[in-house]
Amino acid sequence: MGGLQTQYAPSAYIGLWSRLRGFRREMLTKALEQRLAVQGPLMRATIHTVSARDFPLLAAAVRNGRRDWWLRVQAKQLKKVDMEAAVSRVRKHLSKGPRRQAELVELLKAEGFPPIAVASAGMWVDLVRVPPSGTWEQRRADLYGLADGWLDRSNATEAEGMDHLIRRYLGGFGPASLRDLASWAGLPTETLRPVMEQMELSRFRDEQGGVLFDLPRAPLPAEDTPAPVRFLPQWDATLLAHTRRTGILPEPYRPLVFNTKTPQSVSTFLVDGVVAGKWRYEAGRVHLEPFERIPASLRRELEEEGKRLASFHA
Repeated sequence: MGGLQTQYAPSAYIGLWSRLRGFRREMLTKALEQRLAVQGPLMRATIHTVSARDFPLLAAAVRNGRRDWWLRVQAKQLKKVDMEAAVSRVRKHLSKGPRRQAELVELLKAEGFPPIAVASAGMWVDLVRVPPSGTWEQRRADLYGLADGWLDRSNATEAEGMDHLIRRYLGGFGPASLRDLASWAGLPTETLRPVMEQMELSRFRDEQGGVLFDLPRAPLPAEDTPAPVRFLPQWDATLLAHTRRTGILPEPYRPLVFNTKTPQSVSTFLVDGVVAGKWRYEAGRVHLEPFERIPASLRRELEEEGKRLASFHA
């Protein structure tokens, strides 16, 4: 799946429920508590849930690019901040155990650093969300710890991380273009291209003649393979605005899913592999809001899946 984007804690749970048979909420919570899964800022400096094995490799892949991007975006605010000193203080404070973000802000403020220093520190030092923060049971996710204290220390190199990141992305989204990969990773195409050229990958052509990459021997379902209805949460990477997935999200529906009021997207459902409406859980039920009329047979399938999702919430 290439990791689950998890700014909103329940999104990872619903994303897994939609993709795995027999998934139960306590499975992910237990995996986070046992450090088999971990949440932290990764691709595009956004929070992702990944396996404990994936985290240090993905972090190694994006660390330099993430920092360079942040320095450009926050150049004005960081102009007078000694980030080397700020990162050293954050490390020292977290070496004693996890702390809440507001607490870190106050500690650094007392030492003469502005709030932006704490927000920026995660671009220099790998941080993780520490459970129960960021779980279904405790959705407020503001308790952070040092990744190298929470997980086994890793000596993963950037090159190893890049190779792993590309394989993880293609495993979740291939066949895909280099541009799509770069957009998802938050890295320049020029950084990823030479790595991909050294890898053994399958290559295809899209409708416009562009090159698509995939993992060798990855399955390619026939075009008439039926796609069952599916429910997607907010922040699901399948739809995110960092790439225009018009094959899944028809362009006329984009303003209904992404707009200034919902930059994180709304919760959507798919019919035949394409977004067909949005949903919300309220008063013990999943309520459907189709964007257009849905045939009765598919409506029944949606309602049955909605009942299963309501039971998952309960």
